[in-house]
Amino acid sequence: MQIEASALSVERGGRIVFADLGFRLKAGEALLVTGPNGAGKSTLLRALAGLLPLAAGRIEVIPASEARRAELCHYVGHADAIKPSLTAFENLSFLSSLLATSPPRPGAPQVEAALARLGLGAVVDLPAAYLSAGQKRRAALARLVAVFRPIWLLDEPLTALDLASQAIVLEIMAAHLAEGGIIIAATHATLAIAAAELALGRPARAAP
Repeated sequence: MQIEASALSVERGGRIVFADLGFRLKAGEALLVTGPNGAGKSTLLRALAGLLPLAAGRIEVIPASEARRAELCHYVGHADAIKPSLTAFENLSFLSSLLATSPPRPGAPQVEAALARLGLGAVVDLPAAYLSAGQKRRAALARLVAVFRPIWLLDEPLTALDLASQAIVLEIMAAHLAEGGIIIAATHATLAIAAAELALGRPARAAP
């Protein structure tokens, strides 16, 4: 699988966030999107996920399939998308049922195993409102393990995580790449994975 973006431009609120942006990634490759606040890192991920329209350009997944691009992607944004009144297990079960639109990987871990992999085995039945910020972030990232999707779009994946949890997430990311997955991550932190870098250097500007 490959993902190719060419001549991308996104406009929000009458302002051009970025223009003429492009990259190409093959199976097993990662791209780190860097740059100052306001340069468009999160906007790029949301556009790739199909959550924002393009003003110009094209995003193509190769080979073409009947699945929509959004169905091939895991998107984990700044918000953890965790409902406070539900337990960690209930949250991930619900998300898994929504996300499992693409063919599952044979032998994919169940919800309990995914939470355990992220170090949450002891709090699976605890309402998410009682989880720490780091635990909520790990619960959000557990969807990467629970449901297979080849393309991961991660916005600051290590936010709120201690060093031990960061190591676990980086191991999961490295394993995904080793299995032929693709990762595009917006980050201010250094991620210890082999990756190309796309630096966005300018904040949004007014559209002409």
